[in-house]
Amino acid sequence: MYQKSLVVAVLLGLVMWSCKEDVEKINPEPFQTYIAPVELREFGFNLNDYVVKRDTIRSGDSFGTILQRNNMNYPKIYQIAESAKDSYDIRKLQIGKPYTLLLSKDSLQTPQCFIYQENNIDYVVIHFADSIVTYKEKKPVTIVTKEASGVINNNLSVTMDSQGLPQALIGEMADIYAWTINFWKLQKGDKFKIIYRQRFIEDSIYAGLEGIDAAYFQHKDEDFYAFKFETDSLTKNADFFDEKAKSLKRAFLKAPVQFSRISSRYNLNRRIAYYGYALRPHKGTDFAAPIGTPILATANGTVTESTQRGGNGKYVKIKHSDTYSTQYLHMRNQAVKKGQYVKQGDVIGYVGMTGNTGGPHVCYRFWKNGQQVDPFKEKLPTAESIPNHLVVKYQDFIIPLRERLDKIPYEYQNETTIEQGYSITKN
Repeated sequence: MYQKSLVVAVLLGLVMWSCKEDVEKINPEPFQTYIAPVELREFGFNLNDYVVKRDTIRSGDSFGTILQRNNMNYPKIYQIAESAKDSYDIRKLQIGKPYTLLLSKDSLQTPQCFIYQENNIDYVVIHFADSIVTYKEKKPVTIVTKEASGVINNNLSVTMDSQGLPQALIGEMADIYAWTINFWKLQKGDKFKIIYRQRFIEDSIYAGLEGIDAAYFQHKDEDFYAFKFETDSLTKNADFFDEKAKSLKRAFLKAPVQFSRISSRYNLNRRIAYYGYALRPHKGTDFAAPIGTPILATANGTVTESTQRGGNGKYVKIKHSDTYSTQYLHMRNQAVKKGQYVKQGDVIGYVGMTGNTGGPHVCYRFWKNGQQVDPFKEKLPTAESIPNHLVVKYQDFIIPLRERLDKIPYEYQNETTIEQGYSITKN
């Protein structure tokens, strides 16, 4: 009886073991899912592969001292510096600029790479994990096309600033219409529309104005269109023209300072009370502006004088052609030298009070055929318009831009954008 019970127990055990094995085959252990870490890339590196240290250049910092603080010996630092100097001068590190160190992911945390950011876009990589490689690179930049419009209630600067538009956009608008519209004499109700482009790093960090593509201004019920068009594909030279392919520029700017006001006009019959109402002809036009305001060359030319003399104070004189010359008086200091060639809009000095002057301003003098004249009463030459062989191409080019400008409602800003991504990648 005992033997029979024992046999039954063994048989039951074998059956249960067999069933368990079948169940395990049918229901194996749950599959363990592996989740890879999210790849964090910057400067062309996977930052997950390194210990990352970020800081800014401080007073007393140098390339060598930064690496020494991170356990790198001097002979290795010297070797890296010697190798890098042909590609980048590491002595140019500026206080306050950010840098990133990539260190090995071990107990020693040995420096593998030094990345120095010159600005928001440009950076320098010195990679020395194995061989030493130095190169300059740019962060990917997105160009975003935006639209804006406004109705003038005060002045252009206040109106655009109230919409949060960048200051650079205000300055470029003033440049485009420098000869067409006097922004000091805008009327309440004047209107503008703009199509412009801005740069963004990593889609969110503002990196400056890329430029204006097209603009429209309604001043005193008159329409002023402006379209940027490339007239030379080799030099990439581009300028602004109206809807009739005429240049908006003149050979001379209207004023040598932006957003200034005329405090005293050209007047050969001027009499001054201080001198007993004696005849004191004023052969220049005074533009009042704060001390330090940049003074611009009103046209291309060669500097014939950059000096200081008597009541003129510090001044610059420019010869533009055999016919025209200009002079800029009472500078705080000059920014150009005699013999230097300058282009229209170049900074040639800064507003000051040197010489005989009662307040900060630049006295702008204009010569035609050796005689001082009033430039506002002269019929001055225009800048070159679009060559005849490009006119048809230009007219086709501006059709969609004009249609888009015309559709922009007033008091409108940045509601539609077109993005164009670009980056410069190291080969």
